[in-house]
Parts: sequence; structure tokens; C-alpha cells
Amino acid sequence: MKVNTNKIFSLLMVCLLTTTVVNAQTKSEKQVASAVETLKKAMIDGDRSQLEAVAAEKLSYGHSGGKVEDKAAFVESIASGKSDFVSIDFTNQTIQVSGKTAVVRHHLSAKTNDGGSPGTVSLNILLVFQKQHGKWLLLARQAVKG
Repeated sequence: MKVNTNKIFSLLMVCLLTTTVVNAQTKSEKQVASAVETLKKAMIDGDRSQLEAVAAEKLSYGHSGGKVEDKAAFVESIASGKSDFVSIDFTNQTIQVSGKTAVVRHHLSAKTNDGGSPGTVSLNILLVFQKQHGKWLLLARQAVKG
């Protein structure tokens, strides 16, 4: 059987281009993904200035147990070490942008050291970012056990 290498190459290129288009992110989605990474790094580092910079003034930060914090309480909890993330991994992340609002969903797996007590968490997270003054800021977060 004679193989037509041009046809195989063409088919391969179509498959690669289709995959690239399907996985492509818009400029806004890339900016939101970057903001999510900034939030993650700030939470691991306990960096007060970065936490304050990525959080909107009217932040509503919901925990899986039902506790809801405002921006000041969220920043203080992380920066003081009361809530201490040693590592955070996100999986199955999706980002949907609609105008100046972005909805991010992912699964969070983390190692913690709250109050000197090592632990792990596994949560499904909903984040809402809003573009304010040209920056994507965390406006709301809700976690559920998962």
C-alpha cells in the first residue's frame, strides 16, 4: 500500500491547528489566569501587599464551612499565618469572561499548616473577578468541600 505523505502531513496540521484553536485563551482570559496565579502565590507566601493588591475593596470571601470574610479579614488571616497555605494546586480550571466580570472555577488541593498543625484541604472553588481600573481583582470567592 502506497502512503501519501502529503495527505498525512496535511491531516496532521489540521489536527494540530484545531487543538490550538480549541485551547486558545482570549487576552482577557489570560489576564484573569495571571490574576489567579498572583492570588495563589500571595496566599502561599502570606504576602500582605500582594493579597491587598489582588483583592477588591468589596471582597466577599466564603469558606467551605460557611464563614464569610471581607477583604480586611481575608488578608489578615493569610498574612498573619492563622490560615497558612504551604502549597496550593489547581486542577480543572475554567475561566469565563463576560465584559468586566470573570468567573473562574477549579479544584483546589492544598497542604496547610494552620496554627502549626499540618493538614490538607480538597475544595471546589468559585472565584469572581471584576476588572477595576484596568486590573482584574478578586470580588468574590466561595468554596465547597469536594
